Amino acid sequence: MGNNSSGEKFKSKIGGQALIEGIMMLGPATGAMACRLPDGSIDVETWEENNGKNAPWYRKVPLVRGCTNFVISLVKGYKYMMKSAEKQFTEEEKAEAENASALMSAFMYIGVLLGIVLAVGMFIFLPKWIVGFFPSVRKMMIVRSMLEGLVKIVIFVSYMYLISLMKDIRRQYEYHGAEHKTIACHEAELPLTVENIRKQTRFHKRCGTSFIFIVLLVSIFVMCFVPFTVTWQRMVTSLILLPLVVGISYECIRLAGNHDNIFTKILSAPGLAMQRITTREPDDSMIEIAIAAMTPCIPQDRTEDKW
Repeated sequence: MGNNSSGEKFKSKIGGQALIEGIMMLGPATGAMACRLPDGSIDVETWEENNGKNAPWYRKVPLVRGCTNFVISLVKGYKYMMKSAEKQFTEEEKAEAENASALMSAFMYIGVLLGIVLAVGMFIFLPKWIVGFFPSVRKMMIVRSMLEGLVKIVIFVSYMYLISLMKDIRRQYEYHGAEHKTIACHEAELPLTVENIRKQTRFHKRCGTSFIFIVLLVSIFVMCFVPFTVTWQRMVTSLILLPLVVGISYECIRLAGNHDNIFTKILSAPGLAMQRITTREPDDSMIEIAIAAMTPCIPQDRTEDKW
């Protein structure tokens, strides 16, 4: 890699996610998970990915790729989040977990289901139910959609802030910051060292937090064209239109990631501001984890890594 101290020269395809005492990175051809084990050592797992030129069509076609990539990211994120949690067990705890593996699997699936139900309830049903109590705006499509969107944003920001007060979540946000800073260092074409990474920004335009915020904004725009005034009809319509909203949002975040102009700056601003909550400054041990996860994901062919 070159030594570019002036800033970002290219935009990498590599993205990641903070785990429990670890970080997952996904590159064009390789994925990696690095975790800090209870004994202080670093455990790294790698696997093959297909995010490059030979990726299947449904990961390339505009609008379609947004939905499929979002679902794939959720599934992988949950899978490796659980694996990172298992790596924090002692040998005795691992033995107990193996004995109760079937029960644990059932609880995990129930947890995923409850999480989906909670998300749908908080961000689709609850805002429409609250705004539905105001008869004066029921038939005003644009005003009603904007109010529903405002309630969604208030719920989202409040939720993310409240959970950030939890010690474990705050630590995960620090790993999130280490992930962003390491990607920024890679995009600045600097060697991946703790010293270089420490100087980088922890805010990134293509972060999942920014994506969720764009989803909320796009949903406001889309719902402005929905003529239904009955609350339950608007709820059902929101669910039906969710794949379209996600698809449009994905194209928006790609646009924001590829261009730097007034429109993309405005588009990225809410998500970047939100990252002041969802990312924290990491310590050097967390940056070491990010380097360990990032390094296997960097392809030798630079063209494969271009966003």
